[in-house]
Amino acid sequence: MTTPQSALNPYQRPSGWPVGSFDSYDQAQKAVDTLSDENFPVEKLTIVGVDLMQVESVTGRLTWGRVIGGGALSGAWIGIFIGLLLGIFESNFLSPILTGIVMGVFFGIIMAAVPYAMSRGQRDFTSATRIVAGRYDVLCEPQLAPQARDAIAGMNLGTAPRVE
Repeated sequence: MTTPQSALNPYQRPSGWPVGSFDSYDQAQKAVDTLSDENFPVEKLTIVGVDLMQVESVTGRLTWGRVIGGGALSGAWIGIFIGLLLGIFESNFLSPILTGIVMGVFFGIIMAAVPYAMSRGQRDFTSATRIVAGRYDVLCEPQLAPQARDAIAGMNLGTAPRVE
């Protein structure tokens, strides 16, 4: 079994010839999966995200109610966990759980409210951040690139490889 070149040094720039370019990761993955089904040595391929962007999707407004509610909820979960651990060693199983919940809610609210108050309204929204690519190129080691390019071209999944 051969080791893929990208696995030897994960911080090395990927190399190879472009054999397919796709608008989505799913298309690139489908192309590689189809090549795998055709017994192509897929360890010679690399999927590369090009034109990376950080996308932050705003998911809602952040208010004192949401901050306190979120802190109380996360604190309660931690309190339940600690209460369950302590309850194993107690004859009264319910008492440590209730104590853990109350203490967890108290400290959860504090741990959420203090940083929010210190931000002084500079970030009154919640968001989710992800990295997306403008396109996904499939690269192949040069000796097998023509074979991979022709197979991908027959799939009609993406566009012709871009030469840069």
